[in-house]
Amino acid sequence: MITIEKLKMLGVNTTEGLTRCANNEALYLRLVSTIPSNQGFNKLYEAIKNEDFESAFSAAHGLKGILANLSIDPILKPVSTITEHLRLKEKMDYSSYVSTIEENRKKLEELL
Repeated sequence: MITIEKLKMLGVNTTEGLTRCANNEALYLRLVSTIPSNQGFNKLYEAIKNEDFESAFSAAHGLKGILANLSIDPILKPVSTITEHLRLKEKMDYSSYVSTIEENRKKLEELL
């Protein structure tokens, strides 16, 4: 079961995230629990694979907003970086970013 303490151990800034949820812990945990299944991740990976930088940027930017609002820093940081590269439509190897995002998404999923 997901808890504030487990999220802190993962590196999530729960103090900041809870503040954005009016310190409603149940709401915050419910919102955080939706992150691993967010379809934006699959859209991002597929668009990167197809070198569709506009779609990839759109997916990354959407994820960045959600992750920032909940202060899920371990996933937010690589998503933020990838967003900026995609904003510039840079042709590059995104695999290390994708791996880091997936690794941290799976860690979050394991807490559920």
